[in-house]
Amino acid sequence: MQARIENPAYLLPESVKAINLLYKEAHSAGVEPATLELVHLRASQINGCSPCVDSGARNARKNGETEERLYAVAVWRETPYFTEAERAALALAEAATRLADRPDPVPDDIWAAAAAHYNEKQLAAIVLWIATTNFFNRINAATKQPAPQNWG
Repeated sequence: MQARIENPAYLLPESVKAINLLYKEAHSAGVEPATLELVHLRASQINGCSPCVDSGARNARKNGETEERLYAVAVWRETPYFTEAERAALALAEAATRLADRPDPVPDDIWAAAAAHYNEKQLAAIVLWIATTNFFNRINAATKQPAPQNWG
């Protein structure tokens, strides 16, 4: 696949400052980095964002995530590999990514499950990271950004 245009962040380099701030803030609230990686990967799978799925899985693996868990992210409900806190974050990621799939996009039970494991600041970080991931996914899908071919 060939991209329609170069990555917009390269074409509009000042946007990188804002993107870096979003990343920094989402990763500063005390949520386990592995949880944020899983949230990013799941939202990217739902949106079919090949560069984000590819880089998300590679980064998670580089940071110590097991292949077993990475292979199972798309079917996390049917596997024993995830903690209850991770499951709550993954459910929140799915609901907040699939906004148009139901009249109440993020039902109270999904929010309550996440709130049982994360404080307000951590919930804010997870929601911010889900939104940031969806932001990346939409840019990449609209411009047909391919997954990298060489990871030398």
